Amino acid sequence: MGEKDITEKALISCNDVFADIVNNLAFGGRKRIAEEDLEQAPDRGIYLGGNGFRELERDVSKYWKENSVRIAVLGIENQTVPEDDMPFRIIGYDGAAYRDQIRYETDANGIRRKIVDRHPVITLVLYFGYDKHWDKARTLHEALGDRLKPELEELVQDYAINLYEIAYLTDEQLQGFKSDFKYVADYFVQKQRTGTYKGSHEEMKHVREVLQLMAVLTGDNRFARVTGSEAEENTKD
Repeated sequence: MGEKDITEKALISCNDVFADIVNNLAFGGRKRIAEEDLEQAPDRGIYLGGNGFRELERDVSKYWKENSVRIAVLGIENQTVPEDDMPFRIIGYDGAAYRDQIRYETDANGIRRKIVDRHPVITLVLYFGYDKHWDKARTLHEALGDRLKPELEELVQDYAINLYEIAYLTDEQLQGFKSDFKYVADYFVQKQRTGTYKGSHEEMKHVREVLQLMAVLTGDNRFARVTGSEAEENTKD
């Protein structure tokens, strides 16, 4: 995993931020998930590609557990530009997570038994573009386009992505964020609405992670320079 990938995932990997995003966007602002209910899940899997086995890597993936019982696998994918292949990618991530639920173990008597542990897999796609709405495929059928013959439509199950356009959130949705993700969302909403950005003076919990993510998502080196300056100050202390 490259430094850019690690940097991009650092903020959203924080349990308080991850739970806040899911609660606000997927559950309409209801605090359904607590940060202590989240546990890191594998971000990587293997699949057979055209040139042999290849690695399938999610952005961030968490187990949602209640009373030590696994409720679901939750994933978040960051996207800065619209992409027609997104339904293919998401169905691949989700399919791999479902395939991992087919597991067996051998007991003390040497008998191989199936481990029954079924739970849903849910992936949120966060789109950070602010100069235009997402204009690419949102479903598997749309991604297939005219390659999906009419007589096959009923046989091919459609698969829709859970897409959230961060720059186009409503004021109510924006105010629903309680974690540091609100500063990220506010930046993109302001840029979409006014073309400018006026920063906040509120205190952040994950300062470095916010600035690093902003630098990656926007390509604006000013965020990176601020992060570097803070690192120098910490070294002096």
